Amino acid sequence: MLTRQDAKNLADKVLGYAKLPGCRVNIYASENVFIRFANNGITTSGYRLDQSVGIESTTEDKRSGSANVSEWSEEALRNGVALAERLARVSQPDPEYMPPLGPQKYPELANFDTATDRARGDALIGHVKAVIDAARGSLLTAAGFVARSANWTAVANKAGLFGYHTYTDSTLTTTMRNATGTSSGWATQVSTSIKDLNGVDAARVAVEKCVRGDGKKRLDPGKYTVILEPSAVSDLIGYLGWGFGARNAEQGQSFLSKKADQPGQTLLGEKLFPEYITLRTDPFNPKLSSSPWSGSLLPNEKISWIENGVVKNLFYDRFWAQKAGKKPTPYPNNLVLDGQDHSLDDLIKAADKALLVTRLWYMRVLQPQTLQVTGLTRDGVFLVENGKVTAPVMNFRWNQSPVSVIQNTKMLSTPVRTQGAEAGSSLAPAILATDFNFASISDAV
Repeated sequence: MLTRQDAKNLADKVLGYAKLPGCRVNIYASENVFIRFANNGITTSGYRLDQSVGIESTTEDKRSGSANVSEWSEEALRNGVALAERLARVSQPDPEYMPPLGPQKYPELANFDTATDRARGDALIGHVKAVIDAARGSLLTAAGFVARSANWTAVANKAGLFGYHTYTDSTLTTTMRNATGTSSGWATQVSTSIKDLNGVDAARVAVEKCVRGDGKKRLDPGKYTVILEPSAVSDLIGYLGWGFGARNAEQGQSFLSKKADQPGQTLLGEKLFPEYITLRTDPFNPKLSSSPWSGSLLPNEKISWIENGVVKNLFYDRFWAQKAGKKPTPYPNNLVLDGQDHSLDDLIKAADKALLVTRLWYMRVLQPQTLQVTGLTRDGVFLVENGKVTAPVMNFRWNQSPVSVIQNTKMLSTPVRTQGAEAGSSLAPAILATDFNFASISDAV
């Protein structure tokens, strides 16, 4: 364990080696226990310790260089500082460089779980056995990963800033395939507490999707009502978070920009979404593996980006905040999309005709201003008719803006912890939304 004093001593040592006027230190250490399985058997059982020190050095004329070292010997740290300083001297000056922050009051977060910190392989193996037993019992093949981590992180600079934080996390993910390779089922669980993982439940979901997914129907591409499960929603709100940047909005490059004849004007304060939509940052939620500080080292805080359908805040980095005369804000991370008191089954029962989507995959931005994104569905798409799941269907490529998805949302479940590719650690519900654009058929399972 890297104690607070250990981290402070290490940071002070690195800062003491620095000759340039600016130096920032990022310290990270983690202890990971994991089991990987495939073909209904364990392939890897591992215990891993990681450590790194990131060093960013800055000259008086705003030139910066960085280096990263994973060995914490005196020689390695000195060499890391020297490399960062050599790179700084040959780099170009940064016209948007902001002076380092002085001491900050970082919030205390309660996302370190002692049982998760102490867990070893014996706390994971039962989940793996449950998944493999369920796969064999259903004549399926399972693969997946179960892991837990304990993490220690610290930041410091020459201006007197210092922060220290510990957090834990755990995850269980499995994919089931049938013998012919024509169907796939997927399930995941994520929590800061390993006690929330349940291999029996994860296996049940993955098996059900895989068994039900055989014999897929081909539907024509087009716009459909969709029921997106929480992992899919998490990815979409991660992209949506990008769109709250004040700079792009004020420069006419965002969905939150007003028309071209109103330069510099944004849609801040306007109601763009249904009144039951609230999207916020909440680093204090103990279910989220969040940090007390943002990338710019500002203290993280609760911020509503959308509140009852109204755009409430924009993200101001330190440079743009100074230029615009605004308060800087942390980046939209640790996102929470508030839900309603419904289950996924409730959403299915409410749909006359819809497509139930397990998760999204291989997402890329097509049009930054509208936030139009493309991607694929994966591991289970099902036709819902008259409130019941009636048939599996082939996967699709889709082109859609998360802005319009949230605008077209009619019903939400209660949110759960997810791990989206773009949102990071987030809380998201399943949603029922209209007019989701599926552009073409995909042969993937």
